Amino acid sequence: MDLGIGGKRAIVCAASKGLGRASAMALAHEGVSLVINARGAAALEETAGVIRAATGASVMAVAGDITTEAGRAAVLAACPEPDILVNNAGGPPAGDFRHWSREDWIKAVDANMLTPIALIRAVIDGMIARRFGRIVNITSASVKSPIPSLGMSNGARAGLTGFIGGLARQVARHNVCINNLLPGPFLTDRLRSNAVELAASSGRTPEQVLADRARTNPAGRVGDPEEFGFACAFLCSAHAGYIVGQNLLLDGGAYNSSLG
Repeated sequence: MDLGIGGKRAIVCAASKGLGRASAMALAHEGVSLVINARGAAALEETAGVIRAATGASVMAVAGDITTEAGRAAVLAACPEPDILVNNAGGPPAGDFRHWSREDWIKAVDANMLTPIALIRAVIDGMIARRFGRIVNITSASVKSPIPSLGMSNGARAGLTGFIGGLARQVARHNVCINNLLPGPFLTDRLRSNAVELAASSGRTPEQVLADRARTNPAGRVGDPEEFGFACAFLCSAHAGYIVGQNLLLDGGAYNSSLG
């Protein structure tokens, strides 16, 4: 299927690895010109080179912390009029809420709620004027099924979800569609590092931890980042203009509900 977005321009955040990288790759395969961002310059440049070699797409790497005003300004200077915005940022650490300070909470809300909103505010009026815009926020399956140890992530991402629910319906008539992608377990560096930590405390190997995680999922496996990227690209496509304000779970069926 031709997604109808060849020649469009996209900003993809946290794109040096994992789900952000997979989303950037999928968009590049559709002929989208990319500005990709992450904090680590070396990993980001390596990813940009891989995407260029695989797709022939134009890819500009802008290293910096997207959660800061300076980081956002640098990305927006490189792509001031994007047609597509993919918001993404690493989640805050796990733990017991009794140990989190106000500063910890503010950092989590800045990264996982206020930064996406700031980027949306910067680009949405241009999308409305051009009568095309696609915004995808990569959040978490914990928005629908909170994870007790991830209280900061649960709270910050739920706040973004509520905001998007209202905004998406205000701009849909202008062919600007905003949706959220909620990943469950995908085979990313973060899942691997979590497996190493859990293995150390449970007497198992990381491979056994991952195998147990896969076995308990209805799909019998964890997700492949590439399939997440394809889902993101579709939500960014010209064919997704009637998908508005949705929270799409990609979790292999782990969230058990007849309503999705």
